[in-house]
Amino acid sequence: MITVDFKRLSLGQGARILDIGCGPGRHTCEAYRLREAVVIGADRNFADLEEARNRLNFHDAVAEHGGGVWGLSSADILHLPFKDESFDLVICSEVLEHIPDDQSAMAEIMRVLKPGKPLVVSVPRYFPERVCWALSDDYFNCNQGHVRIYRKKELVRRLEAAGARHFASHFAHSLHSPYWWLKCLVGPGRKDSRAVNIYQRFLTWDIMEKPPLTRLLDKMLNPIMGKSLVLYFTKAGMLPTESGAKQ
Repeated sequence: MITVDFKRLSLGQGARILDIGCGPGRHTCEAYRLREAVVIGADRNFADLEEARNRLNFHDAVAEHGGGVWGLSSADILHLPFKDESFDLVICSEVLEHIPDDQSAMAEIMRVLKPGKPLVVSVPRYFPERVCWALSDDYFNCNQGHVRIYRKKELVRRLEAAGARHFASHFAHSLHSPYWWLKCLVGPGRKDSRAVNIYQRFLTWDIMEKPPLTRLLDKMLNPIMGKSLVLYFTKAGMLPTESGAKQ
């Protein structure tokens, strides 16, 4: 499930990319497709890093990459083990909502990003997330510890205060919102709900097969109930030349 629209980004050959909070490596693998990219996936969860490694090894085995190199790091977003201005792109997808000290996390992200280069941040969208919190007191714990819900204007303001400049945004994964609402309604920790399990199988099928009908439906519903808010920035006020406009 890819949240970031890489077509909105102006990246040259051999770009150095950091996927912080990479989890099992979905965006790390997608970035690895870029030509001669140097891609680093970083996360605190060793099990996720192992899964990311397996995925990247698979891409190497079947030559599904852009001829670059990849690496993985066990890293804390509050203390990134990278030099200042090391990366041409930083991806921070579905991470900040888990971090109590998100201000320090934002500062670290900006520190390792080169001036004029893009940053992509995604978080759960306010409305779908608020519904989840309303339906279940246990949701934020079962969903790996959500500690806050962001409003778009607030998050843009805070990242711009940290040195970023917003240039585009969109919503993603509308078909996932009802899944989480249903899961919260029956109990987010339950494994025996037939309705939830059927919906999960549908989402897995949709991700793997990408049928045109569900892609169209997802696109049409994203402005209304997209699960994720995706924000695009550059560091130090230099706007990239891309066709996307603020939404």
